[in-house]
Amino acid sequence: MAGPIVVPPPPPPGGPQATQKTSDVIGNLRPTKLFKLSTPTTYATSLSFDDSGEFLLAACSDESLQLYNAKEGRALKTLFSKKYGAHLARFTHHSQSIIYASTKTDDTIRYLSTHDNQFLRYFKGHTAPVTALALCPASDTFISGALDNTVRLWSLSSPSPQGKLNLATPTLATYDPSATVIAIASPSTSSILLYDLRNYDKPPFATFDLRALDSLPAIMASPLAAGAGAPRDWTKLEFSNDGKSLIVGTNNTLGHLLLDAFSGELKALLVRPPQYLPLNPSSLRATPWPSSSSAVGTAAGQGDVCFSADGRYVVGGSGGDRDAAVWDVQGPVDEETKTLAPLCGLPCKSRVGVVEWNPRYNMVATADREVVFWLPEDGVGSKPP
Repeated sequence: MAGPIVVPPPPPPGGPQATQKTSDVIGNLRPTKLFKLSTPTTYATSLSFDDSGEFLLAACSDESLQLYNAKEGRALKTLFSKKYGAHLARFTHHSQSIIYASTKTDDTIRYLSTHDNQFLRYFKGHTAPVTALALCPASDTFISGALDNTVRLWSLSSPSPQGKLNLATPTLATYDPSATVIAIASPSTSSILLYDLRNYDKPPFATFDLRALDSLPAIMASPLAAGAGAPRDWTKLEFSNDGKSLIVGTNNTLGHLLLDAFSGELKALLVRPPQYLPLNPSSLRATPWPSSSSAVGTAAGQGDVCFSADGRYVVGGSGGDRDAAVWDVQGPVDEETKTLAPLCGLPCKSRVGVVEWNPRYNMVATADREVVFWLPEDGVGSKPP
């Protein structure tokens, strides 16, 4: 005789949903939880979801690390790093251990257990601030880039780097979804270098020279030609999960660069909503390290743009002091200028300084002076960009 049928419990009301297609809910994302930080002048400088999508980690300018339960929509604990500072905090593949870059004392990367707030290891080697920190999708290894003009490859099991690349301004670095390629962005040379991870000591197998954009109309050249020597203009480097696209987030008034991940060809310039242009320089984040320049403020960041989990959409800040924007990378691109306008806007009373898409659920986290959770809301419809 068959046993009783076990019906799983329903998800908690208002919790993130993983079953709906992103295209069905992307325009219906709305803020559902807002968490204030310690003071009105404190900023969240980076965000990271763990592999399960259950937990969110925020590094803040008050030298704290904030842990949240994303599924339950609540704050869990605050960990302080007053002696060393904290930025670019990332979950490892274990939801109770993290790595983060120091902003004081030295430029060591620290490996911390969030369970008992004990350091597990120190990764020493960089001699200038770390500007990129990315965990390998397939193993307990990671890469770091810094202002000392080096990219280092590490294993969580060893305090010594497994490899080192000497490059000009390698301020942004990331893995592709297959964990076989690392991409390194060098703003001062307007180039992106692709390395085979198995042969990283060999020359890059591809180099995308973005100075070629100078041959396009002036509207396209300005993100690079006007700021090629200013690393702060490039804020984010990220592959889409299907491995087909690569986005270069920028602080440029016009928007972000969407590239073909195989050829480096420009697919589109993701232009910001026109009502927020030109950008107010004081609203921009340094990238991705603190800056004393009044043009970009003093708060660090990790870019105000990211891909959705399915790779079809890009979510980012509007460029103003409120709202977010969504771009459909399969949407119509202007043939003459290569511009792609936002598909829709996402209303929010808070500025979007950093943004991260949940890897398991249709959920987005954004942050500036608050941390905000976004979930699909039935019956609201899409908002014009």
